[in-house]
Amino acid sequence: MRTFNLITLVLAMVVILLGAFTRLTDAGLGCPDWPGCYGFLTVPQAEQVATAEARFPERPVEAAKAWAEMIHRYVAGTLGLFILALAVMSVRTPNVPKVLPWILVGLVIFQGALGMWTVTLNLLPVVVMGHLIGGFTIFALLFWNWLSLGKTQPSASPTLQLRPLALAAMVVLACQIMLGGWTSANYASLACTQLPVCEGSWWQQLSPAEAFQPLPPPAKSYEFGVLDYPARMTIHVSHRFGAAITTLVLLLLWVRLRQHNIWRESHWLGGLLLLQVGLGVANVVGSLPLAVAVAHNGVAALLLLSLVAVYHRLSPQQGVAHG
Repeated sequence: MRTFNLITLVLAMVVILLGAFTRLTDAGLGCPDWPGCYGFLTVPQAEQVATAEARFPERPVEAAKAWAEMIHRYVAGTLGLFILALAVMSVRTPNVPKVLPWILVGLVIFQGALGMWTVTLNLLPVVVMGHLIGGFTIFALLFWNWLSLGKTQPSASPTLQLRPLALAAMVVLACQIMLGGWTSANYASLACTQLPVCEGSWWQQLSPAEAFQPLPPPAKSYEFGVLDYPARMTIHVSHRFGAAITTLVLLLLWVRLRQHNIWRESHWLGGLLLLQVGLGVANVVGSLPLAVAVAHNGVAALLLLSLVAVYHRLSPQQGVAHG
């Protein structure tokens, strides 16, 4: 069962990367309906394009974007089936977590609904961000379940003192991931093109009330964003300050782990943090190269897993059983 959980975890990572690729290539509305594509089960073929465009005259068929969207849906659907299978296996297998796999089933159903609303609500930012956070949550819980299926020793009592810091680090990172999702959903990734904060007198243009309103002004579509520059700049600047705070908190945790000789987890945390900061800088310097931006999403997910691993390592009881 543990091997199957690991396969499911890898599949969840693929879904996260495909979702990032779809979002960053502006393919979120590559198929303007759900669950099909222009009224067809799959991307319209050459002889079906005229019919498809007659159904959605405001959105001409772009095969590359349509395929990006549909492949993301296909793989996400497969992930849902794998999670359901994992939950069924948990019922039939003794001495393994029973509740968490079914929580994951509920989450993946809700995640599917968010995927639908992402399309039907024309990329409403709060839904797009929620869809991203849902994917990260499923990924992290799958990893926790995988760790719980392993047979490990309880932590020594002194290291239990680090649990509040590890939990705080997870909360801070989760908030930063949400800020990143909000930045992407509002097309604010290129609002600032200079380091370390933003160009010009950015502090004089901050517009937090507009930048962080959950529901923006009604629009026919939210593709490419509807906020003005000050609002997008505010979102981007917030993400950069969030990155600085997150880095400091995670560095503090890294130092404390090393003081307690927790080497493996500290190596992963430190390495991924360094890589993520480098990718963030590369995104700014290179004006959001696609490969770098997708990697930035993927490493954020892995960084979250590193904190989950730390928290699990610091738990009084870690393993349930092999599976």
